[in-house]
Amino acid sequence: MEPAVLDAATLAKLISAAVAAPSMLHAQPWRYRLNPDTVTLEVRAAPERGLRQADPMGRALCVSAGAAVCNLRVAVAHFGWEPVVRLLPHRSQPDLLATVGLAMSPCGGAAPHPDGLYDMIWRRPGSRFPFPGRRLPPTELGVFAEAARGDGATLYSAGPEETARLLRLTAEAERRAAEDHREHAATGGRPPREHRAAPVNGRRPTAVLESRPTIAVLTTAHDRRADWLRAGQALEHVLLLATAHGIRASLLHQALEWSDLRWALSDGRRAPGHVQMLIRLGPGVSGPGVSGPEAERPTPAGCHRPGAR
Repeated sequence: MEPAVLDAATLAKLISAAVAAPSMLHAQPWRYRLNPDTVTLEVRAAPERGLRQADPMGRALCVSAGAAVCNLRVAVAHFGWEPVVRLLPHRSQPDLLATVGLAMSPCGGAAPHPDGLYDMIWRRPGSRFPFPGRRLPPTELGVFAEAARGDGATLYSAGPEETARLLRLTAEAERRAAEDHREHAATGGRPPREHRAAPVNGRRPTAVLESRPTIAVLTTAHDRRADWLRAGQALEHVLLLATAHGIRASLLHQALEWSDLRWALSDGRRAPGHVQMLIRLGPGVSGPGVSGPEAERPTPAGCHRPGAR
């Protein structure tokens, strides 16, 4: 089979889609390389851009890279190819997290992603403000869960008691982060951990949530690098679908930055596995792809999405 023909303009659009993926503190801890012989895009880790204190194992780095892979998949399909994804393809190259090949589409022409998600890549609205009080219908959550399952992860909606427990753990992570900042501000030193925002008047800003938030829990069966990459793909797929359905989302990542709190997130859950992300979901106010001053891109959890490129 002859390799795909990829011109410079399309390559630029593919990379632009990839770098629009959310990453912790907008660190963008990845690099991209095109193998011209096989017309395969390589997604490589850039650990020097990672957050070594808050993410010593590189879990958040891999989740972010997985989200970038998802965007590449969507963009490759949008431009008429079939994306062929391989995770961790070479043990001798640990920085090579994934490759995305471009195979000819069975229809031989333009084959937009069946979910129509390409335009959603740059339009996802986040918010640090309370969502409208209307709860999401189970059918919407079912669509998101099916998408996550297709990417090798599990997504479910936390019940009232579990939601309260997850939010308590998130608040405890915020409290610890604020204490870090206070202690090191008093001594003139730098905090030992990277966090999403500096404190204001000695206190870190805390998101004000609606009275009955919908928290979706994203988990994987195991907790290895491949699982983190799958979780990132599932996460971004869910976020893009949410945008297409006119639903807002923000990521509650705080408790995942502390090993003991991340372990506690799994305590008492109804499904086995390892928690990779908490996603707060709520109805939008202006329809699909809404954007504007009220749709702030930084999420309450420190995962940021850059603007259009």
